[in-house]
Amino acid sequence: NGSSLRDTCTADRCVEVRRQHDDHRVHVPSGGQLSGFGDESQAVTVGELAAGDLVAARNDRQPRSVDISGEQVAVLSSGSKGNCTYVGDGSSGVLIDCGPSTKQILKRMDAVGLGDAPIDAVLVTHEHADHAGSCRVLCKRLEKERGRPVPFHMTAGTAAGLKPAMVPSHLSMIDAGRAFRVGHMVIDPFRVPHDTADPVAFRVGVGERWVGVITDLGKPTTLVSQKLASLSVAVLEFNHDVEMLLDGPYAWPVKQRIRSSHGHLSNAQAGQLLEESIGPDLEHLVLAHLSGENNAPERAMTAAAQALHRAGASKNVTVHLAAQDQPLDPIGVGIRNW
Repeated sequence: NGSSLRDTCTADRCVEVRRQHDDHRVHVPSGGQLSGFGDESQAVTVGELAAGDLVAARNDRQPRSVDISGEQVAVLSSGSKGNCTYVGDGSSGVLIDCGPSTKQILKRMDAVGLGDAPIDAVLVTHEHADHAGSCRVLCKRLEKERGRPVPFHMTAGTAAGLKPAMVPSHLSMIDAGRAFRVGHMVIDPFRVPHDTADPVAFRVGVGERWVGVITDLGKPTTLVSQKLASLSVAVLEFNHDVEMLLDGPYAWPVKQRIRSSHGHLSNAQAGQLLEESIGPDLEHLVLAHLSGENNAPERAMTAAAQALHRAGASKNVTVHLAAQDQPLDPIGVGIRNW
């Protein structure tokens, strides 16, 4: 499957080190229910959900008969042809985006040993087809297989921007900056700058751990930096190499759009963001949404490795490279506190 690279060209080796974590938690009260989905998706207030806060939130739902040994993060597909990431712990689980076909999403989950993993909700970052193309079909398939509706959470702007053929039957509106729960998982949507109506990135919290999927943004922001600092697993966009983009075959207006403040992060931008924002809990970094035409894996890896080296974190973080045509093996992180 996809590569898990612990050695790069120009910087210290990136090796996984198990570290002790401070036992800090904050209480997240449950608020009103989201429409039509009972107690599996509950809104919560998030005054406490700033970067670095560690959250323990759970509900009274009985866990499935699956051994819960930690959180699993599987990037099933990443790139301009389709994006999809699974985050779950055996008791609850979500998909973040559903750009590939429904058949490919479920096939890749099965290929990495997650064929029976729970999917309690789908989180959609924005309306572009490479992130939302399978909403309608996947919604029908999940309801048929599970015998109950599975909510597709997205902002009102994203929902309004979906093409009619993409609109899911079970739509749940969310607001950037207002967290909610899926089972015992805390979902924290936050704004990113991209050329769509109301795009967000997502953090998913279980116990004291945060996983984040941060792609499709034209520039780093203070908010993004704060959220990145809290993560144990970061799926971060390294979209293009500026030199390759400028010398490449794209028309000039497309190049301008990609490089704009509402386009995509370059390797250099992502590296600087990582260097300035890396937090003490980060164990895994996944380089995501690489352009097939305007980037090269070795260039993205070098930018990430150099940033980790400058931040003094090379020995603490395992670097993975997400791919378009095959899934990454699940990344596991332990959870001590629920």
